[in-house]
Amino acid sequence: MKVGGILHPALNRILTETGHTDLLTICDRGFPVPRGPERLDLALVDDLPTVMDVLLAVRDEFVIDCIIVAEELVEASPERYALMKSTFPGTDIKLVPHARFKEICPESRAVVRTGDTTPYANVIIVSG
Repeated sequence: MKVGGILHPALNRILTETGHTDLLTICDRGFPVPRGPERLDLALVDDLPTVMDVLLAVRDEFVIDCIIVAEELVEASPERYALMKSTFPGTDIKLVPHARFKEICPESRAVVRTGDTTPYANVIIVSG
């Protein structure tokens, strides 16, 4: 029995199968998950879990080269953006227009859906 870290078997498998420079999207509950990438739905109720909950859990078991977020996050949810910057001080956080974010997402190895209700909370992490 695993005693710590990520306990969800499918998320563990996805992280193990994700290689260098692969993309992994962690999205809020309303994000239009594209056909193509594997979809892992962790949403339980509003804000459980949040994108940050999943991102923090993944951080401890995964090498994150950079994080891509929608530039709209900065204005729509400044607290979340500040939290992300302070939580990942040595990690490059790239801002792209939300429309571009949705264009990049189908290239992801998988999309992990959360219950997050924070506007523009979605992130794409690039595997290091």
